[in-house]
Amino acid sequence: MNDRDTQDQSKAYWRANLALLSKLLLIWLVVSLGFGIALADWLDQFQILGFKLGFWFSQQGSMLVFILLIFFYSWRMNVIDKKFDVDDVRERDET
Repeated sequence: MNDRDTQDQSKAYWRANLALLSKLLLIWLVVSLGFGIALADWLDQFQILGFKLGFWFSQQGSMLVFILLIFFYSWRMNVIDKKFDVDDVRERDET
């Protein structure tokens, strides 16, 4: 593989990484700011485990969604790493 192909693959890898990160940050923004603050009054008409849904999102939901996003990001980045052949398995085999 020549230097140009390596640069193109590197750019494609970072584009995939940034696209994933942008989508996940947008989800986090909608959940934390949208559901937890902007739509909290409207969501309060619904309940989850006896708590108003707007309150639940502002106190618990946004944190739980953030934790789930971290695990999803980790899983997805492993897939992207393997796709672009930059995963840790290859590096361990070479040492």
